[in-house]
Amino acid sequence: MSTPSVEDFYAFRVGAMWRYFIRQHFSFWMICCYLFFEYFRPQAIYPAIDIIPWAQTFILGAFVGAVFDKSVKWVSSPMNVWLGIFALVIFLASLNAYNPEISKDHYIDFYSWFVIYFLIITIVNTKERFYIFAMVFLFCAAKIAIGTTVSWASRGFTFTSWGLMGPRGYFQNSGELAILMLTLFPVAFYLFQAMYKKQQVRLWEKALLFVFFVTPILTILGASSRGAQIALALTLALMYRKYIFKVRPLIGIAILATAISLLLPEEQKQRFTEIGEDRTSQQRILYLENGWDMMKDHPYLGVGYYNFASYYNLHYSHDLLRDRAEMPHNIFIQVGTDAGFIGLGVFMALILSALWMSFKVTKIPQVEPVFSYISAGLGYGILGFIVAGQFVTVAYYPFFWISAAMLVSLGNCCRSPEPKPLKRHVGHMQNLPTTP
Repeated sequence: MSTPSVEDFYAFRVGAMWRYFIRQHFSFWMICCYLFFEYFRPQAIYPAIDIIPWAQTFILGAFVGAVFDKSVKWVSSPMNVWLGIFALVIFLASLNAYNPEISKDHYIDFYSWFVIYFLIITIVNTKERFYIFAMVFLFCAAKIAIGTTVSWASRGFTFTSWGLMGPRGYFQNSGELAILMLTLFPVAFYLFQAMYKKQQVRLWEKALLFVFFVTPILTILGASSRGAQIALALTLALMYRKYIFKVRPLIGIAILATAISLLLPEEQKQRFTEIGEDRTSQQRILYLENGWDMMKDHPYLGVGYYNFASYYNLHYSHDLLRDRAEMPHNIFIQVGTDAGFIGLGVFMALILSALWMSFKVTKIPQVEPVFSYISAGLGYGILGFIVAGQFVTVAYYPFFWISAAMLVSLGNCCRSPEPKPLKRHVGHMQNLPTTP
């Protein structure tokens, strides 16, 4: 029996994907299991199995497997250099921290992503492996989207102060749940576009992809997160920026905007009019202002990795509207106070490198259109993360690090040592998505 190729997987040919999967090395099984347990969270659904640290166990398994996987080779990327520098800066900032013990307690929050990033880019090293890995992400995140959409619908699409809750872990809070949806929506949307005209893709598969990009939008609306809703609006505007004066896309945009306006609860609309005036907004503005002062007072390595709250409590207690300080609710202030302007500069270089990789993959002449669409979707997901990240503290959550690793992996998989003639692929390039 011949080994299936990636074309045999479109869109959800589970049998072909499974035949390929079971023939792969132990390292690939482990990295896929890690992603499944990190995103699907079966240990949260079934507490009886929550007896070991599943995600960490699979990371260790992937690491051990990678040592013996002959296909694993070093992957060259500017992202690797910037990530290595960032890891060094975080280490130095921790040594120089206002309270080094706090930094030590949170080492795993960043350095786990350092390890996971390199495991993904080296193990997920073929188009077939990448497609399966992307499907694990798609189905796990979509499962959460569908579940939270059903939850919101069951209460009549009404407003609650806590929004919607995801599974225990990174996506439990409504704000973080909404950012997960921002990373899922563009990938599912562009994959739907890529598969829509393919004859071998069945109707139910197209319908499922449609559900996969609609339910994240509904979850974002129901999550009561103003930052994520602003990010969704900006993401949609960027995705359709080249079609704004074309009649059919304009009609679609108008219909979508109307539907969003009708579904958005009145209480949530009222919250937008109160931005800057309510207690939550005022406290976050104080965090931004004083966080900027911290960075200016400690320009090189900041006040220390994860030291924002303790430093704020001591030096800015007069600007507290709550009992104690929280995190800064802004990814750039978070990284800037954690690691100074040096760390912030490197973090921004990481973001720009990931966006550039998204753009580069869509411009590879011989790449299959499906991968160009997925690359664009991952890029827009990172843009959504950046915008929403101006309102929450999620720099060391999986959103950016997993997306960046997938982009580097995809770029590596799509490089061809012997480029095929461009003529065969001209048709493929005519309807590619607009990239970030």
